[in-house]
Amino acid sequence: MADAEGYSDAGSPRRKWALTKEALDRLLACLDSDVEAAGEKYLLLRRNLVRYFEGRGCPFAEDHADESINRIAKRLDESEDIRDLNGYAYGIARLLLLEVYKEREREERALKELPLLRLVDDDRAEFDQVGDRLECLNHCLERLPPDGRQLIVAYYQGESQSRIENRKRLTESLGIPNRALRSRAVRIREKLEACLSTCLKKRRAGTTQNQLFDH
Repeated sequence: MADAEGYSDAGSPRRKWALTKEALDRLLACLDSDVEAAGEKYLLLRRNLVRYFEGRGCPFAEDHADESINRIAKRLDESEDIRDLNGYAYGIARLLLLEVYKEREREERALKELPLLRLVDDDRAEFDQVGDRLECLNHCLERLPPDGRQLIVAYYQGESQSRIENRKRLTESLGIPNRALRSRAVRIREKLEACLSTCLKKRRAGTTQNQLFDH
């Protein structure tokens, strides 16, 4: 199971909470006093949570199901009294889904603020539609590791002073100097540029082929 890690409203990471054997045992005991039955109910709860996230188009449904269960275990570890664990689990899942939606909205806003990525001249001429670029940019961002995607989006987010403050927070959270942060961002950007150029060329080839069939 993945470790649960929360963030404050201000965006600063809280102390990481790791699922312990004691916390897991407490969760299982809350599901059923019989060890075997508790294990079966745990697996059923996890499957239902996975389906819950999948049914709402949420990526990484299994990871979010594990995160929901970890958050329940954390509440139990903090001696919170949970009478209806299944109902409580769906409440936790709904809150987590809202977090996912908000994060997606933040990424979408940041995408629109990313500077125009470098492309060869014929790509600029053939693909000057914002929709095509954003679609390919989204595709290429999804191919990045999660930490790389979050870094490049945060690096270019905001304007002027807010962008400077964002980058300062990044260096503090990562524990690296500004020069190292800039180097990481440049490497990620170069990967994005290469991926975006390839994606746009494929879209051009597909469009050309479709036009041949249309006539």
